[in-house]
Amino acid sequence: MASEHDTDRRTARISAPSTASQARDTLRDAILRGEYLPGERLVEAQLCERLQASRFNVRAALQDLAAEGLVEVQRNRGAQVRKVSMAEAVEITEVRMVVEGLIAARAAERVTPDQATELDEIAVLMRRAVEAGEYRRYSDLNVRLHALVREIAGHQTADRIVETLRGQLVRHQYMLSLLPGRPQMSLPQHERIIAAIRDHDAKVAEAAMREHIASVIEALRSMDYLGPA
Repeated sequence: MASEHDTDRRTARISAPSTASQARDTLRDAILRGEYLPGERLVEAQLCERLQASRFNVRAALQDLAAEGLVEVQRNRGAQVRKVSMAEAVEITEVRMVVEGLIAARAAERVTPDQATELDEIAVLMRRAVEAGEYRRYSDLNVRLHALVREIAGHQTADRIVETLRGQLVRHQYMLSLLPGRPQMSLPQHERIIAAIRDHDAKVAEAAMREHIASVIEALRSMDYLGPA
């Protein structure tokens, strides 16, 4: 359920009229932040007001987000945030496993000393977060780490694919972050990925990333077995 703070953020207007691409990017960010929940209707009139965009630009933004898999547009029923079943979440993550393995291997080939230092710094912060029980902080660092690996890899096509897939899994990733023991399990996996990248070992980096994403798939399946949280 959306908080009062989220409602305030939704009704806040931006300072200038939006183009279709600006409206799309702003709405995408709002969905990824959880301001709009799966299955929630996206009312054009309200979006026009919030985004300071014309109805034409809002509709174009919704169509773009539908193509990304974040929004579902139904004829005569309008748009809503798309629901992703657990079965589909597993399939999406299986694709991520392959693509992010490629990205990790590419990062190992391209990493610079400064980037390796930044990876090490994230690893230290992640361990401290787990030891302190700061799991939300750990989740944020997890996102930061994967983003940095993609940045180091510099593979634009793979990056776009992962961003699209990640956007569809936001709700499941949040549930996964709350799974007892999950941070303690994933921390050493992340450390192995970082070590392989900084050592320029593309083969090990790819294998470590695939192993990590495979464990995500198993965790998703366990949540499906346990039923709704």
